[in-house]
Order: sequence, then structure tokens, then C-alpha cells
Amino acid sequence: MKAVVMAGGEGTRLRPMTSSMPKPLLPVVNRPIMEHVLRLLKRHGLNETVVTVQFLASLVKNYFGDGEELGMELTYANEEKPLGTAGSVKNAEEALKDDTFLVISGDALTDFDLTDLIAFHKEKGGLVTVCLTRVPNPLEFGITIVDEDGKVERFLEKPTWGQVFSDTVNTGIYVMEPEVFDYVEADTSVDWSGDVFPQLMKEGKPIYGYIAEGYWEDVGTHESYVKAQADVLEGKVDVDIDGFEISPGVWVAEGAEVHPDAVLRGPLYIGDYAKVEADVEIREHTVVGSNVVVKSGAFLHKAVVHDNVYIGQHCNLRGCVIGKNTDIMRAARIEDGAVIGDECLVGEESIVQGNVRVYPFKTIEAGAFVNTSVIWESRGQAHLFGARGVSGILNVEITPELAVRLAGAYATTLKKGSTVTTARDHSRGARALKRAVISALQASAIDVRDLENVPLPVARQQTARGSAGGIMIRTSPGVPDSVDIMFFDERGADLSQGGQRKLDRVYARQEYRRAFPGEIGDLYFPSSVFDSYTGSLLRNVDTTGIADAGLKVVVDASNGSAGLVLPSLLGRLGVDALTINPGLDESRPTETADTRRSGLVRLGEIVASARAAFGVRFDPVGERLSLVDERGRIVEDDRALLVMLDLVAAERRSGRVALPVTTTRIAEQVAAYHGTQVEWTTTSPDDLTRVGREETTIFGGDGRGGFIIPEFSSVFDGSAAFVRLIGLVARTQLTLSQIDARIPRAHVLRRDLATPWAVKGLVMRRVVEAAGDRSVDTTDGVRVVETDGRWVMVLPDPAEAVTHLWAEGPDDASAQVLLDEWSAVVDSAGH
Repeated sequence: MKAVVMAGGEGTRLRPMTSSMPKPLLPVVNRPIMEHVLRLLKRHGLNETVVTVQFLASLVKNYFGDGEELGMELTYANEEKPLGTAGSVKNAEEALKDDTFLVISGDALTDFDLTDLIAFHKEKGGLVTVCLTRVPNPLEFGITIVDEDGKVERFLEKPTWGQVFSDTVNTGIYVMEPEVFDYVEADTSVDWSGDVFPQLMKEGKPIYGYIAEGYWEDVGTHESYVKAQADVLEGKVDVDIDGFEISPGVWVAEGAEVHPDAVLRGPLYIGDYAKVEADVEIREHTVVGSNVVVKSGAFLHKAVVHDNVYIGQHCNLRGCVIGKNTDIMRAARIEDGAVIGDECLVGEESIVQGNVRVYPFKTIEAGAFVNTSVIWESRGQAHLFGARGVSGILNVEITPELAVRLAGAYATTLKKGSTVTTARDHSRGARALKRAVISALQASAIDVRDLENVPLPVARQQTARGSAGGIMIRTSPGVPDSVDIMFFDERGADLSQGGQRKLDRVYARQEYRRAFPGEIGDLYFPSSVFDSYTGSLLRNVDTTGIADAGLKVVVDASNGSAGLVLPSLLGRLGVDALTINPGLDESRPTETADTRRSGLVRLGEIVASARAAFGVRFDPVGERLSLVDERGRIVEDDRALLVMLDLVAAERRSGRVALPVTTTRIAEQVAAYHGTQVEWTTTSPDDLTRVGREETTIFGGDGRGGFIIPEFSSVFDGSAAFVRLIGLVARTQLTLSQIDARIPRAHVLRRDLATPWAVKGLVMRRVVEAAGDRSVDTTDGVRVVETDGRWVMVLPDPAEAVTHLWAEGPDDASAQVLLDEWSAVVDSAGH
């Protein structure tokens, strides 16, 4: 005997879940509803099945194929237009006309005894047997009355309460004889219960009703979809669940990694190859799909998460449905009844209110509060470039495919046959992405000089030696699972705003240049890169007095690529240096603030016990430098900037110093004392670089460990800063603590406030209005100077839904008052 599975419905009430997926493919505990239906048919010996398809038909066919994987024989009947419940079965008449057949819906979850239903049909000898069940609320279904012999007396489709005369409803499962096709017109829309059955009853044909025992849920609404998951997990319906029940009600599929510190309160399901980190709490009735990543601190309760979803740290998901390939970023909240479609991006700290629908391919910006459905427009600014190039979570936001498209777009902005220098840090992720980048560059008629793993300043310096540009891939500082793809211009500096916009445009239009076979770019690996770098550094930076001073220094390479330069550098400097942590550690390509702090504390202990002149610690890519004085005390980054400034200005006695406007105004006093001037720049590193290139500039720094030594290069360079510092200390014969002691204390405080993109302009306007007649500086953002010299600066972040504030006063308390006052101005405009 054959069966017909009806899988042509659009499931409009289930949108946006069914916007890009037919309803029968919606997963219930990680298996499509229709697969549960097919497995039920197979259990009852109905192996030959015809599937009627219409909406997104190819997706159903591609998923189930010929049924071989399920041990069944599937064929398909395709409807060109919707033909109704009877019309679509008539469309498959050719395969069904020889014998009794069973009709079942591909989107209802059930475990009815079909063998018993078929036996009842044969025993009664009717033309049609309708499978019935009892439900508490029959309004959504066709209700049916049968006599004591089981014969149907009356049908009524979707009644009102005033018309309800029974709780026995039609489940849409029928056993039929082929003669029924005589009552169905071909190629027109015909319904069983609305058209065919009333006609049969009028003619006195035998229609029987079989009242089934067991579970049946018509998955037609979001509520019933979520309920179906809970019912499967509670064991209320007899279906197969893939995986292992590791404790009562806790199902974990093959290959899933669940951290022992995760809290699992069943019944729940975790799909194959999913990854659940420590401190995650997953509560009852939650279904986590295949390949889903749940980061630490996340909380899920009654959430249904489809395949390949990323759930960031401290996210909170309750009673919601998340479509496949969607990324939910850190600390986002999604409330009860909300549905996020496929391939969406929900930004950090955003809130999606209950019952909101977000349609596929939409972006919800960071910090947004969404209380109405997002159907057409995206609530977000998809900026390609952030503060450090193109950044994002490895294999979530930054994938090899994205790297290929980006490199293709970059190559398209350059002339054919140009050379691009590529480099990376020592992480595996950067290595994999760089290979993708190189192949895309070569395929776009660009020659590639690959430096492999080098410090960031070396990559910049080598790019400036005859390349049209450069690309460096590194782990985002302090964020081990993220990467930055950094683009350089021909001078090795970050791409300018204009260059970024040009790249953005080509990327958005996806108009990439492709090389003809004879134009494919070359790939070569330059030799002795480190020797040429250190040679150039020592020729350009003043090292007089170092050899005679007999200085002892401790250098911490923090297991990063800075350690690759140090052997040739320290050997030629003639300084007594103790190097610690020189080896590369692939598993730690970056460091958290805590790791960095404890590294500095350890460095301090070694400096003090070795009686060294000072200690330096490089960041893992050799770009930034942290200092420890001769007593082993950490010189905080903002103080280190003033110490270096004091030393350089005292030696040079003229020229300009490049500093971002967020730097303490004490820097101005230090510079002026030694006859030098400060040139204030924006907070963007490429602006500092621009001033660093000018002839009269003698020094630059950002107060976060980044130093520019203009006689060698106009970009941040840890090694150059280190060589410059040794020379300065050797010649002044003052200790770092003595220099630090003669500089006044600064009191600069900082705060970040979440600000939706849509109100950033309004926030800045309010700040300017609130400034009134006080002095306003708009070098970067808005800096308001009080009459007593205290100042506050308000700066919107270019890549995130955040506004940054800095305030400086004569002491912390007055800076705090100022910060609170202006935070209130920003907050009131943002809400």
C-alpha cells in the first residue's frame, strides 16, 4: 500500500521561519517535521510514498532525495499552482490509482497507530476513512460528528464557538480507495473536507471516522511549533530522538562538546557538533541545533535554535526561535515569542522584545531596542572597517569566503601586476585566512610577497619597500576568538578613510577583477627580512652612549612575534639583556588584560631582583610596549607616554609631538617646558601616522603603549620605541622613576555608553547645544573646555553603537563630576 505526504504548503502563519524554508523542513528536535512523518509511515510498513510539493519544492526534494537514506522509496508530484488538499493528491493519481492509499500531512507531528487505522478502513469497507482526534480547542480545525457505527454524519470547517458541536476534529489523515478520484476535478483547486466529502455524503457514499488515540499536533503557529519541541522532549509523542540521553531528559547528539561547568536542566536537546562553553545555563524545553556555538555566560530557556547559530557571551534567550546561520552577539536579549529569521545578525547588547518577528538576512544594530517587527529594512549600519581594519569573530563573522572577497576587492583597487606584501601573527586562524587572501590576490593579477609570521611593524616597514600595499592578519588584541584583517597603503600605514571607502564600494558591488590565465600573480618569500629591519632601525635611531652605559634591561617577548626580531637586535645593540618568554605559543596569539597585567607584575619582580635599569614588555605582534621601572613598578601606559615625551623633548628641545586629543593636558606642560609643541590629532591611528610623517615631528604616542619614532617610521613600532628608550636613558643617566616623579599626576577618566546608530547625530548636536558659550574643540568628536581648564570629550565610535567620553580635572573627584554631568547629556539624547 502507498502513502501520500502533502508537503506543498507555504506555512504563512509561521513566517519568518518559512520565508526561506518550506514548513515540512522546519526542525522539531533537530529533525524536519516531515522526517518524523516519513519515519512513522515506515514503522507501519508504508515504504512507497509520493510527496506532493509546491512551495520551495526543490528544497524538499534535495533534502529527502529518493528516500534511500530512510530506507524508503520516495517519488514527487510537483504542483505548478496551489491545487488544494484534494487537487494535489489528484495530481499524483497516476501513482495511486491501483490500490488503497493513505494521505497524511508533511507538517503535523503525530504518533498515531496507522496500522490500526488501515485495518479499521478495510473492516468497514468504506470509500474514505477520516482519522479523527479530540482536542480542547477545535476552532482551528474541521469538526466532525460520527454515529455509533463510525459513519460520518456531519463536517464543519473551522467553526466559530457558536457553531461548535463537537471536540472531535479532522486531522487531515485519510485512508482512501482510488474511486475517490472520480469526484476530484483535475488541475483545479479542490479541498477534501470543503468540496469532496460533502458531495460524497450527498450521494450517500460510505465515509467513516476513526477516532485515534495518541499524539497529534498541527504545527501551524509559533506557539504550536515551540510546544511540539517541548512535547517531544517530555516524551509525550513517540518519535526517535538522535543522540544519547546522558541524564534524564538531557539529550546530547554525536560530536557535541559540553563543558563540565555548563548547567543543563532537562528536558533539553543539544545537536551534533554543537559547542557549549563553561558557565552556560540551558534550561528545559531548549533545543540547540547542529554546529551551534554557545559562549560562556549565556542563558537559554524554552529556546529553539536552528543549525549553525552563534550565541555570544552572556546572551539571554527565552521562549524564542532562532533561524539557521544567525549570529547573536554578546549580551543580546531575545524575549518570549520572538522569532529571528535565517542569516540575521543581532548586535551586542541589543534587545528584541517578545513576539517581534525579524525576517531573514536582517541586521539588528548593537544596543538597539526592537519592539516592532523588522521585515524590510535592516536596523543597522554594516560598516566593513572598524578601528583595526576589518574585524570579527573567526569563522563566524570573518570566514575564509569573506577573506577571499575582501582580498579580491582590495586587489581590484590596485593596478594589475602590482605587488602586495602579506603577513600574519602566529595563530592558526591567521595562517588559514592568509592563504585564502594570497590565492584571491594572485587570481586578481597581483604579485604577492609573503613575509609569513612577522611583527606588525616589520610587515609595515617591508610593505613600504616597493609594494603597492599590504595585508596583515592577526588575532584581535585581547579577543582570542576574533581576527583583524588590516590593509596598508604603499607606505605601510593603515588605509586612509578614502582608501577604505573605495574598498568598501568595490566590496559592496562585488565587482572583482579576475586575471586571465597568463596574468595570475606570482608568490615569493623574501629572505633575511629581520636582518634588514634591524639594520635599518639601528642606522636611523640614535644609539650613542648605549655601549658605554653598561645598562642591564629585561625584555619580555610575551611568546609573540616580537621575539623573532630580538636576537638580531639585542646582539647588535651591545646591551646586557635578559629575554623572557621568547618562544612562539600558537595557542595564545593574544592576551587578555589580566594576562598582560600578571605578565607585567612578573616582569617587575625580575627587574627588581636583577637590578636592571628597566623592563619592557612587547604585545604579541610587537606593535606596542609596556614599561616597568628600575624598582619593578609598572609604569602605566598613560604615564609611559609622558615619560617618553619628557625624555625625547628634553633631548631635542624643538619640534612637534603628535598626540590624540584624548591625552591629558599635562603633556602640553611637559612639551612646552622643553621648548616643543603638541600637535593634537584625532583618535584614529592613521591621523597620528599622518602627523608622524611630517618633517618637524619628533615623537608620537597614543597613551596605550603605541609609540611613533619618526626618524625610523611613522607608525607604532615597539622595537623602535625600545631602542629609542635605551639610548635616551643611557644618555640622560636618570632612572625611569626619577623622570616619572618630576611629571605632575594626571586625572583623566573614561566611560563608554551604548548609543543606537539612529541617534548618534542627535547626541552630538545635544552635546554642542549643552556646551553653550564654553570653548568647543571639534578636532575629533566634541571637546568642551570649562573656564577652569577642566575638559570633557564626547566621541561617537565609528564601528559600534557606542559613544566614548573622557574627562580631565585637577583630581579624580572633579573629573568624575564632569563625566557624570556629560554622561547624563548623552544618555538623555540617546533615549
